[in-house]
Amino acid sequence: MGDWKIPPAGGHMESPNGIYLQTMNMTQVNERLKTNDLIIIPVGSTECHGAGQPLGEDTFLVTRMAEQVAMKTGCTIAQPIWYGSHPHNHLGMPGTIVVPEDVLLAQMRAVTTGLWNMGFRKQIFVNGHGQEEVLPLAIQQWQKKYQLPAVLISLHTWTVIHDYMKDKAHGGPFETPFSHADEAEASYSLALFPEFMDPSLFEDNKPAGFMPPGHTDKGGDVYHNPIKGHEHVGLGGIEVKVYPEGVIGSPSKASADKAVDGLNALMDYMVKLINDIMTAFPPGVLPPVEKVTMRSREEVEEYVKGPLKGGKSIYSLSYPP
Repeated sequence: MGDWKIPPAGGHMESPNGIYLQTMNMTQVNERLKTNDLIIIPVGSTECHGAGQPLGEDTFLVTRMAEQVAMKTGCTIAQPIWYGSHPHNHLGMPGTIVVPEDVLLAQMRAVTTGLWNMGFRKQIFVNGHGQEEVLPLAIQQWQKKYQLPAVLISLHTWTVIHDYMKDKAHGGPFETPFSHADEAEASYSLALFPEFMDPSLFEDNKPAGFMPPGHTDKGGDVYHNPIKGHEHVGLGGIEVKVYPEGVIGSPSKASADKAVDGLNALMDYMVKLINDIMTAFPPGVLPPVEKVTMRSREEVEEYVKGPLKGGKSIYSLSYPP
C-alpha cells in the first residue's frame, strides 16, 4: 500500500504547490502537459449531511483523496464541481442544492471540452456523491458528439472499494449498512478532514424502507443487490419527510480508523489506474485514431494540434459543447 497521510495536514485548493489547475498560469500548464497530460476532476455536491457534518462533505472526500494521488503521480487536479445531481429522495431537503441532470450533463461536457482544448486529453471524473447514473452519460454524450481521441473515465469512489464499505455482517468494518451521511461516510470524512467534523453534534436514526431487505442498494452499488440505489422510485421515503436529521444511519458510530484500509485501497487503485493510463498513452499520445473514431486521421490531427499551433479549435465543431 502507498504511504498515505491519514488524516492529511489540510487541503491544497489555495496552495501554490502545483497540483490544482486554477492556481497555475499558462506557462506552468504547458510545462506540465509535457510530463503528464492527465487531469482529475472531482465531482461532489452541496447537500445536508446532518447536524455535525459539512455541506461540502462529498466534495471534500474526493478532493482530499485526489490531492494525495496527484502529488504521487504528477497529474493535475481541476477545482471541483461543487453542485451535483441528486436522486429524487434528496429533493426538498434544506441545505441540499439539487442541480437538474441536464444541467450537470451540460456542465461536464463543457468542462471536458475546455480541458481537451487546453491539452488535457486524459480526464478522470472522480465522483463522491449519489449521481453515479449521470456522470457516465456525460462522457458518452461527449464522445458521440465530438468523436475525437481521448481517455475519459467516470470513477465512483464507493464502487471501487465496495467490500470496504460493507457492514460487519457482510465482511466489512462497520456496525451498520452503508447509506448517506452515516457511519461509513462520516468515518471517511473523519479520516480526511476532521477539522470540518463535529462528532458532538452527530444524530442517528433508523433507516427503513417499504420492502424486505435484499432488493435495493443504497447507492454506490456496495452490496450488489439486484436494484441499484437510484434504479427505483417508491420503495422508500424521501429524506425531508422520513429522515429530517439529514442522515440515513448512525454517524455516531463513526471513527477514522474504520476508513483507513478502504482509503489505502482506493488511493492505491487510483495510482495504478493513472500509471497504467500513462504507460499505455505517454504524454502527447492518444488512443489510435483509426480505432476510436470515424473521423479521418487528417481531420483529427487538425483538432489535436489546436488553434495556436496551426490547427483548429474543438469549438469550431460545436458550441455549446
